[in-house]
Amino acid sequence: MNTTPHWDDAAKPWGDFVRTGKDYYRDHLNNPAMFALLGDIQGKKILDLACGEGYNCRIMAKKGASVYGIDFSEKMIDLAIQEEEKGRLGIMYSVLDAGNLHLLEKDTFDIVTCFMALQDIENYKDAIKEVYRVLKKNGHFIFVMPHPCFEKRVVHGEIIGGWEFKGEPSMENALYYKVDKYFDTHRYTISWNMERLRYPFLTTAFHRTLTDYADALFEVGFLISRLKEPTPPESVRKGDHIEDALRIPQSIIIEAVKL
Repeated sequence: MNTTPHWDDAAKPWGDFVRTGKDYYRDHLNNPAMFALLGDIQGKKILDLACGEGYNCRIMAKKGASVYGIDFSEKMIDLAIQEEEKGRLGIMYSVLDAGNLHLLEKDTFDIVTCFMALQDIENYKDAIKEVYRVLKKNGHFIFVMPHPCFEKRVVHGEIIGGWEFKGEPSMENALYYKVDKYFDTHRYTISWNMERLRYPFLTTAFHRTLTDYADALFEVGFLISRLKEPTPPESVRKGDHIEDALRIPQSIIIEAVKL
């Protein structure tokens, strides 16, 4: 199944979603944790894998990095290029499949990032091989993804995982988070229909175990150097949009080094 049309259809609402401060988990949870892990990137050559409309590329360029963004969605890259033409940050963009980075030479980048996208890539093992190829020796691969242990997903109409509530569904009434069928790897569809989206859309993701990702990294020669489960800042209180992340990790960040 070709999942590119899903993300082409999502380009406009997604661009609005991330550019207008509506992606709360990115802005208040995952990006702060990822950039803390990245540290000083002044002068670094960075590839942003599956960059979408270039939001994180622009942040990294403003921090002094030389940034190249790739995505398999032509419409996402069109949005990224339009934004680059407004700001002229020196970011390069290409339409490329993450599993075939044929335009990029080996041993080129100091860092490769992949933000909330590796779980959407069907040929993730090929993507990891390509990341290894284009990284310099001792280069770092840092990726953020939904925590595989705590994904809520719908497969063939069955809801797997999610909060169990006493009464109306709210974090105040949340009893516990149900985890099930963790070892069943499969494709599933995500329905993006939050009120803060301009209009709803569908995307495809792939549930895999942490072992699947670790094995894929080890097989090509990566060493996992750090692992983080982001937690919200202390300013997050009851009723905030990311309150659920105070109780269980919503995401995980893995850093791997090319030896």
